[in-house]
Amino acid sequence: MNTITAQEIKRRGISAVDDALKKGPVHVIKNNEPSYVVLAEEQFNILVEEGDTLFADRIRESLEDYQKGRVKKYPSVEELMKDISS
Repeated sequence: MNTITAQEIKRRGISAVDDALKKGPVHVIKNNEPSYVVLAEEQFNILVEEGDTLFADRIRESLEDYQKGRVKKYPSVEELMKDISS
């Protein structure tokens, strides 16, 4: 795991993060706990794009289920919750 402490960032500034990013995503350790992850812009864009694609795929699948009648309708939230609980 590629890590850097918050103390190191305070001491060295953004150059500490830049150096660490050369090895991949950086886990920032604050108070001895992983607190943040820093990604290069390109990595972030790939992550967002993949998330958008997965979301669109789920919407398409849901629409297909609806169109093929594989959806159960409930008269109320309470009825849905009762069915989920059983």
